[in-house]
Amino acid sequence: MSQKKIFDVGLMRRLLRYARPYSRLFYTSVGLAVLLAAIAPVRPYLIQVTVDRYIANNLLKMVIWITVIQIGILLIETLMRFAFSYLTSVLGQSVIRDMRMEVYRKIISLNLRYFDRTPVGTLTTRTINDIEAINEIFSEGLISIVADLLTIVSIMAIMLATDWRLALITLSAFPILLVATYLFKESVNKSFFRVRNAVAALNAFVQEHLSGMVVVQAFATEPQEFEKFKKINREYRKANIDAIFAYSVFFPVVEIISALCIGLLVWYGAYEEIHQISSAGIIISFVLYINLLFRPLRTLADKFNTLQMGMVACERIFKVLDHDATIPDTGTYAPAHVKGEIQFDHVWFSYDGEEYVLKDISFRVNPGETLAIVGHTGSGKTSLISVLNRLYDIQRGRILIDGVDIRSYQLKALRSRIGVVLQDVFLFSGSIYDNITLHNRQIPLERVEQAARLIGMHDFIMRLPGGYHYRVMERGTTLSLGQRQLIAFIRAILFDPAILVLDEATSSVDTESEMLIQRAIDTLIKGRTSIVIAHRLSTIRKAHQILVMDKGEIREIGTHEELLQRKGYYFRLHSMQFQQAEAES
Repeated sequence: MSQKKIFDVGLMRRLLRYARPYSRLFYTSVGLAVLLAAIAPVRPYLIQVTVDRYIANNLLKMVIWITVIQIGILLIETLMRFAFSYLTSVLGQSVIRDMRMEVYRKIISLNLRYFDRTPVGTLTTRTINDIEAINEIFSEGLISIVADLLTIVSIMAIMLATDWRLALITLSAFPILLVATYLFKESVNKSFFRVRNAVAALNAFVQEHLSGMVVVQAFATEPQEFEKFKKINREYRKANIDAIFAYSVFFPVVEIISALCIGLLVWYGAYEEIHQISSAGIIISFVLYINLLFRPLRTLADKFNTLQMGMVACERIFKVLDHDATIPDTGTYAPAHVKGEIQFDHVWFSYDGEEYVLKDISFRVNPGETLAIVGHTGSGKTSLISVLNRLYDIQRGRILIDGVDIRSYQLKALRSRIGVVLQDVFLFSGSIYDNITLHNRQIPLERVEQAARLIGMHDFIMRLPGGYHYRVMERGTTLSLGQRQLIAFIRAILFDPAILVLDEATSSVDTESEMLIQRAIDTLIKGRTSIVIAHRLSTIRKAHQILVMDKGEIREIGTHEELLQRKGYYFRLHSMQFQQAEAES
């Protein structure tokens, strides 16, 4: 994050659009700011009148009335300040609630290429920390600055109107305060930028390393990772201490300048009093004016920094909202039923737009058939199934379902017809029921139980505490790999897709789970068009076609027996990977 100018009119105009639904709150807050600025000089002026007219002339009754009026004005001002603070905070919270929903809606619409390049911790910072900084634009920034500036202007105007000579002498130290405020603002601003950058780095680092804690501990790299964390944390601490130092210097300087102004007031006021130019009431009111004048000045520089940090956060959020890394959902085709015919027609695909990982891929899968895909790691198997449901868009060629280009389908309609069970199953924190239904409350428990019985998981789930309401921890760590995969199978069969994409993985599961998974696979692919990344010999033998891939290209395609008879690439792959498994079976 780099420093930007303190006020960007275009950014502010765009931000204020989010306040339009709350225009009543906004204009009420601005109106209160004007009223508070107007009411600020009233009490010192009444004290001046009291001293010069009523106390000097022994009019005790009028003194009592003025005192009552003073108390009334004080109560009104207190209520107005409460309302101003409350309404600006409500306005800020309302705006960031809407912005946070829009940012999250945008994030979940971005394609996977964006997440491949952006750390999760960075997006967390955008969604939480940066949006909270925008709240401060309304609660502590823009409107508060307007209120403070109006207060300063009204007080200085009253002082000049009351006694312009005394006002000029009293405020002669004011330029020093302006210089000190500017230096303070710049110092704190630099520190705050460092703080924000350090916070983003901390979020990204912690998020990444908590997610990869298994790797950290498995390879005993805790000391090295801890040293990296210490370095980031040290920078965060130093940035905060620099900001604290600036505050520690600035506030005493303000107090000294305030005392200097009062000293000049007393010196020149005494001179005028001796020569009967000014009255005692004016001198007393000027002391009060100075205190009222310096009160907003103590926080004004801080509020300018708050405004600038909010504007920077605003710019970062709008960069996310303006990002075009989305899958265009321009299709209109949404059939009620899909037969499941799949055709890849000269498909080329690259993650970075330069190096192709799929090269001129062409094949056809008829409805109800199973296509097994085999190949070494990095051959393009996962990329092939990722482009089928448009997790990524291809650069060249076409992918057809039932003879219709998938880009012509409504995105939701396309993906709802394709069931996906990946090798790395992700479970959310929540109940097993919620993970299977994905929080779709329209799916009754009876249907979930029926799907679990088809897979053979019902009895296992019922043995868990709470059954289908058993709480799964984050990423499903309380369940084994095989159990997580079987839950994903239940999810797939529950939504009854016409096309099944299956990254079969049984290499890391026990024998019992492997048997359940094989039974689940047989149940899932029955009567469905299936594309299976095959790791098992039995799955390959049952497939209607086998697609052999290497370095993003199709080397061979055919049945198990046909490919073995050719004694080509598949034969060698089979000999290396599957002969031992066949002998053991």
